[in-house]
Amino acid sequence: MDLLLWITVGFIIIGFVVLASMKKSMESKLAFIKRNMESKKSSTKSIVWWIVGTTAWGIVSMNLIVWCFSAK
Repeated sequence: MDLLLWITVGFIIIGFVVLASMKKSMESKLAFIKRNMESKKSSTKSIVWWIVGTTAWGIVSMNLIVWCFSAK
């Protein structure tokens, strides 16, 4: 198999593992924010950055897949 395909598959699998491992902590932070509406500043930042990172990972993954299959 092509090196670009291996890089793409590895990036996607590692991304899924990282996102799945962080999901539980983000759910608990969101529950904390819902319980304590006045102290939401620091926890909200981490949730927003997790969403930004997830979106960036998704966009990069889609671009890698398109690039991988258009390069052949």
